[in-house]
Amino acid sequence: MGIAGIDMKKNTQFKGIMVMGLMLFLFGGIGLLLVFALTLPTLGPRWMFFFFSMAAVCGLAVPCIAYLHRRFSSDPPVSINVILRQSIWLGIYGNLLAWLQLGRVLDGYRAIFLAIGFIAIETLLQLIEKSRWRIRDVE
Repeated sequence: MGIAGIDMKKNTQFKGIMVMGLMLFLFGGIGLLLVFALTLPTLGPRWMFFFFSMAAVCGLAVPCIAYLHRRFSSDPPVSINVILRQSIWLGIYGNLLAWLQLGRVLDGYRAIFLAIGFIAIETLLQLIEKSRWRIRDVE
């Protein structure tokens, strides 16, 4: 048994996604360090900042989201695609906040409103996935 009574040997897909998240975070983090240290804030490095920050936020979010889905599991368990989609949503949200901050228009209300919007979109996507008819094996 692993953390919180979860059998970590049961599903090796989550180990692979943890490694992928770590590699993505390292790629994004090292890229951000290089952008900050070696470039001037012109148009090209600004787009590199958004690219590397997307990679870093997604890589950091993947293990957290995977752990939350394993800790608060559902029936049927979520697929890897759902975990990746949710981490991409967090990356887009982080980049959007950075973009708004560069334009000096970010405030707390906008950040909360955007978060509620992303949560609503993800909730609707999950409802669509649950409503699809699938043949399940009857035990």
